[in-house]
Amino acid sequence: MLAAAAGDFHDINSVLRATNAAASGPTTAVTPAGADLVSVLTAAQFVAHAQLYQVVCAQAGAVQDQLATTLGVSARSYAVTEAANTAACS
Repeated sequence: MLAAAAGDFHDINSVLRATNAAASGPTTAVTPAGADLVSVLTAAQFVAHAQLYQVVCAQAGAVQDQLATTLGVSARSYAVTEAANTAACS
């Protein structure tokens, strides 16, 4: 069950990274609607927000990778412990 959860986390993280990468271009390259100052500043604000979003998503992805790794290690440790207990009881 732990190994399956680790695999699921890895798969989910891969999909999220691909989706965020696909959204990065259009969201970080917003062009102003007009040449006026308000349009330029609004576009700059959207770009800054999108860049920050990408940073936060990268950090969240790193945490998810660590969780998947921890679950995988825990699953292997559990399996080794179960095997040792079974051998000790036989």
